[in-house]
Amino acid sequence: MKVITALKSIFIATFVALIGLGSSASFAQEESILVEIQKRGVLKVGLSTFVPWAMRDKDGNLIGFEVDVATQLAEDMGVEIEFVPTQWSGIIPALIAKKFDVIIGGMSITPQRNLTVNFTRPYANSGQQMLAHVDLATDTMTLEDFNSPNVVIACRRGATPCTTSIELFPQAEIRRFDDDAQAFQEVVNGNATAAMSSIPTPAFWVERHSDKLFLPLNGELVTKGNEAMALRKGDPDALNFFSNWILLREADGWLQERHDYWFKSEAGWKDMVSIEQ
Repeated sequence: MKVITALKSIFIATFVALIGLGSSASFAQEESILVEIQKRGVLKVGLSTFVPWAMRDKDGNLIGFEVDVATQLAEDMGVEIEFVPTQWSGIIPALIAKKFDVIIGGMSITPQRNLTVNFTRPYANSGQQMLAHVDLATDTMTLEDFNSPNVVIACRRGATPCTTSIELFPQAEIRRFDDDAQAFQEVVNGNATAAMSSIPTPAFWVERHSDKLFLPLNGELVTKGNEAMALRKGDPDALNFFSNWILLREADGWLQERHDYWFKSEAGWKDMVSIEQ
C-alpha cells in the first residue's frame, strides 16, 4: 500500500510539473497574427499575378479570384485589405520574413511546402494542363513523347508546374520564366515545344492563339491539385480561423460562385485586362 501511495504521489507531482511546463510554453508562445491584424486594422496578403487568380486591369488595379477571396475575407474580419505583390519564387521566404500575414495566391499544397508553412483547408481545386505549339508537337503525342532532348518545356519559376515538368520530363530542356505569360509567349513564338500551368490559363491562351497553340493529351489534366492559404508555422489560432472561414464560405456557395465567374470563361472579365498575363 505504501508503495502504491508513493507511486501515486510521484505521478501527481510529475503531472503537475508537466502542466507547469505547458503553461510556461503557452505564455512564451508568440501572439497570434489574428490579434496583430485586428490591432493594425489591416490584413496583409501576399500574392503573385497569375491568371485568373490575380491580374492587373487596364488601370493597374488587381482583380481576380484571389483578390475577391482576400477582399471578402478582410471584410468578414472587419479590417482593410492590403495586397503585397511578390515574385512567386520568393513568396514563401517573404511570408516567413513577415512581409505579410498570409499567402492567398493559388498555392497548391505539397509536402515540400508544408514542411515550411502551414496550409488551411483547400478553397479551390484545380490541376495542371499543357499547351503546345502546332508546328512543334502533334495531337497524337503522349506524355512520354514529351520526355525527349528535342523538346523544350516552358514553365513559371518556383511554381508546381515547373516541379512537375522536371519530374515528368527529365530528358527535355526546361526553361523557367518569372510568370506564365512569358512562358506561354515562348511557345507562341515557336521557341518552346510546350508549357505547363494550372487550369484554366492554358485553355484561355489556346483560344486566343488557336492558329499557333493547341491542348495536347486531348486537354486532359496532367495532375490534379488543391489550393490553400499558407501561414507561418506555430499559429494554430490563425490556421483554425482561416480554415473555418473557407468552410463557411463553401457552405453558403460564395466561393463556388466566385470560382465559376473567373474560371469557367473569360467573357465576364477579359475586356478589363489590356494585355495578356
